[in-house]
Amino acid sequence: MAVLVTGGAGFIGSHIVDKLIEKGYEVIIADNLSVGKDYNINPKAKFYKIDLKSQELEKIFTENQIDYISHHAAQASVSVSMKDPLFDLQQNVAASVNLLQNCKKFGVKKLIAASTAAVYGIPEYLPVDEKHKITALSFYGLSKITMESYIKLFGIDYIIFRYANVYGPRQDALGEAGVISIFIDKMLNDQPIEIHGDGEQTRDFVYVEDIAKANLLAIESDVKNEILNISTNNSISINSLFDVLKTISGYNSEATYIVPREGDIKDSVLDNSKAKNMLNWNYEINLEEGLKNTIKWKNTNHS
Repeated sequence: MAVLVTGGAGFIGSHIVDKLIEKGYEVIIADNLSVGKDYNINPKAKFYKIDLKSQELEKIFTENQIDYISHHAAQASVSVSMKDPLFDLQQNVAASVNLLQNCKKFGVKKLIAASTAAVYGIPEYLPVDEKHKITALSFYGLSKITMESYIKLFGIDYIIFRYANVYGPRQDALGEAGVISIFIDKMLNDQPIEIHGDGEQTRDFVYVEDIAKANLLAIESDVKNEILNISTNNSISINSLFDVLKTISGYNSEATYIVPREGDIKDSVLDNSKAKNMLNWNYEINLEEGLKNTIKWKNTNHS
């Protein structure tokens, strides 16, 4: 079976590629390397440096018999989406539509697509399940909602994953990185750390290896045409996260508190029971273990 992983040189996509290759799949990567890194590319995968919006995308389908697609190429920054909504639209919607047209034309069996907790807006209840209403607080959230709508209308089999806050090795601390990656980078370089707001805002952090496992299960499962939260169903405050990371890394300074980030929600935790029931998926790496793994990777790679 051949699987196309879009964004397969990126943070999440490269872990999915590794997991699939480990399980004996033939893997094709499509990545324009605007965010992805060539050193993340598994040498056993077939690599195309390609923009998903381009007409050249069809070449991947004519040269390979693609059975499944794990779609992780995206513009993933809320702040970039607010500064440049047209760019965000092109990367997250136009690129996805081009991919979907090829899925349809070449008879792809199932598309697994990465969406986000951002589609839920400000939670009306916690934990947030898939029945929660969707609303966009940013153009990024809106582009992901729109991508989901296109997928549903295209008439191909799909699973859409709405991820909580993903963290782990290979996450870049630059740009709109996750708070864990930023904290670790600064702690290991003994730089000052700033926390937006009072630090009591809570988030649900899920380790990237567990995300990769969900994608493998989605390919191997008969489940189709479903939207599933992928999360730990647990939350931690940013202050508590800072304290745990301080202990693990040996960082000695205190954080400075600055103004809250515009558009930041107070609390976020996703209900993962649907993924547990349908895919028999559950997270395996708890937060402390995941943080230790991430720090170890950062120490080894200095990146």
